Amino acid sequence: MFFASDNWAGAHKSIAERLLTESAGFAAAYGAGDLDRKVEARFSEIFEREVSIFFVATGTAANSLSLASVQRPGGITFCHSEAHVIEDECGAPEFFSGSARLVAVDGEAGKIDPAKLSAKIASFPEDAVHHGRASAVTITQATEIGTVYSLPEIGEIAAISRKRNLPLHMDGARFANALVALGATPAEMTWKRGVDMLSFGGTKNGCWCAEAIVFFNPDQAREMPFIRKRAAQLFSKSRFIAAQFDAYFEDGLWLDLARHSNGMADRLRSGIGTSNSARLAWPTASNEVFAVVSKSAAKTAEEKGAKFYAWPVPAATPELVSESETLIRLVTSFATTEADVDGFLKCLAA
Repeated sequence: MFFASDNWAGAHKSIAERLLTESAGFAAAYGAGDLDRKVEARFSEIFEREVSIFFVATGTAANSLSLASVQRPGGITFCHSEAHVIEDECGAPEFFSGSARLVAVDGEAGKIDPAKLSAKIASFPEDAVHHGRASAVTITQATEIGTVYSLPEIGEIAAISRKRNLPLHMDGARFANALVALGATPAEMTWKRGVDMLSFGGTKNGCWCAEAIVFFNPDQAREMPFIRKRAAQLFSKSRFIAAQFDAYFEDGLWLDLARHSNGMADRLRSGIGTSNSARLAWPTASNEVFAVVSKSAAKTAEEKGAKFYAWPVPAATPELVSESETLIRLVTSFATTEADVDGFLKCLAA
């Protein structure tokens, strides 16, 4: 009953087997091999246009280097107040961008409020040298609290960004989960809605260590080869990242894995919704579930082997949890089974 995070899960069998196959023989290094080129072309097919692809090892690297590529002296990147880039990346986006700042924008359901974004951007006039200047906007899809931006919501954020010529970045650590939740295509959820750059995550959805930076306008990627190299993210044996993506995309595996993890989350949501000892904290659509449970039920579940994280109560809803309760986060993965879910629900009932 492992619900701590989807990055606790291992690698899918097909991806592990593809890595083993690629371990034999020789191939050109530093992204120059045939497999690298094949996978780069596959990304362009998936996104229905020519894209520039840069493999990296972690989501933090993907986010940080993406934002670094568009920064200017005194630069400001706007993000949600609970976004991973500002809460959980140890200052990496600021470090790799030469101390450009992240400015938080509030919004309900883990999503940037468009009106508040407009106001926040306006507070940094282009000629205000003392305050810094707007450089980029980043959104998280799916969000840190399991919600998903709708296609119109992405388009609205993009339109606001365009008014100041600000590149729009999407943190897609759980890109596939958001995609299948919306029933959209990769193109519809990104560049067709105004997204310029994407951190494309595979690690949380069955890969071993596979992330990619996607530029939808290759002209914007001119500096990235140097930024990636200087950040020590240019792998000599990059074919081992390419091999993972090769298996990941084959026959739509990546979408099947996301559908499974979302389906297991739906099973959790349904069970918690009818529980006497727990309730859903808020609606979610991806593979993250947030629940308010009695402290005794949480303790019982942990004693029976369930793994999950206690989660901080959002500042906007301090009344969400009583003294006898706790807020927890449950994350499903491609490896989660119905037995895992039902076993956890049984623990809560006990």
